[in-house]
Amino acid sequence: MDGSATGAKTENSAEGEKAPARLVTGPGLLLVWLYGVMSVGAVSRSAYQIATEFDRAPLAHTLSAVAAVVYVFITYTLVRGGETARKAALVCCAAELMGVLTVGTWTLLQPSAFPDATVWSDYGMGYLFIPVLLPVTGMMWLRTSRR
Repeated sequence: MDGSATGAKTENSAEGEKAPARLVTGPGLLLVWLYGVMSVGAVSRSAYQIATEFDRAPLAHTLSAVAAVVYVFITYTLVRGGETARKAALVCCAAELMGVLTVGTWTLLQPSAFPDATVWSDYGMGYLFIPVLLPVTGMMWLRTSRR
């Protein structure tokens, strides 16, 4: 990364290559922090549940692991920066939102399918609704950070 806070591409004089545009400036820094926190929470939760309680609720624990992978990937792409990473993060945020809305609705309509909660259960109510707000905020930021 170029180390500048402007987010603009800069010329690397030693190699003549462009450094990736930064996505973690301004509101993007808060976004990457929140995705980082959600990554740690989702990875920890799913690892523990899969290791100790998988047979009780395999669907819920598998969905928590999927959420963890999505959060880690989005965090990585935001930190990486560049146009390709921005596009990948935008697609993943949209997929995350679809997942939250699908699982959230499913847990309300058929609670018996989820004896244990997932990160996305009840639209992320157990996480202060951050799972449903984060992808919307992320997509807004990624669209405005477009070059």
